[in-house]
Amino acid sequence: MKKIMVTLAAVSLATAMTCTAEQDKHDTTERLDKAAAVLHEVMAAPDKGIPEEVMDHAKCVAVVPHMIKGGFVFGAQGGRGVATCRTEHGWSAPAFFAITGGSWGLQIGVEGVDLVMIIQNDEGMKHLLASKFQLGADASAAAGPVGRHASADTDWKMNAEILTYSRAKGAFAGLTLNGASVRPDDDSMKTVYGADVTFRSVLNGAVPPPPAAHAFLAAVRGARAEAASR
Repeated sequence: MKKIMVTLAAVSLATAMTCTAEQDKHDTTERLDKAAAVLHEVMAAPDKGIPEEVMDHAKCVAVVPHMIKGGFVFGAQGGRGVATCRTEHGWSAPAFFAITGGSWGLQIGVEGVDLVMIIQNDEGMKHLLASKFQLGADASAAAGPVGRHASADTDWKMNAEILTYSRAKGAFAGLTLNGASVRPDDDSMKTVYGADVTFRSVLNGAVPPPPAAHAFLAAVRGARAEAASR
């Protein structure tokens, strides 16, 4: 009887672990697909989309679909997203990250927002490749210019390492990200790439993208064309 109980326990544990792994894989695939949809929708906005020049200048693109707040005017909040960076061979495989904390200044009553972050210079990229950084402290962030074309001046290039774009319930939200912390999502990274692959190696282009990343990377590659066509 004891052996039977041990065997049943082992089978139950193995089944539970398999189900958890499958759910984790589903969650990461769903996040990639939602991130692709968010980028398409943001780029297609006639007057509020990301300008062509910003996409041309981008070092990395990071998307957090449906970031959640908890509390009054974002007393606590967080979300999980995906990022890709330019390499010699095109856009890198996506790396998974989490964003938490900070004072974000969003309107009262909004429960979730889609966030796009454009890392636009080498310093911003260095922060993203680090194990953890804080927006507004380690890396400067500001709301990015919108429209088909960015302003002729270079303020948007000079004043921030990271440009942010956000939508809440279909409308652009004017989100600020003071004090928000960005770090690798180690569980998702392990689910997709295995235990020995690092966040940095993925964004540096040393790891081939998984099949599930096709829609997201296609959205990033096609973003500038979408901006030009609206």
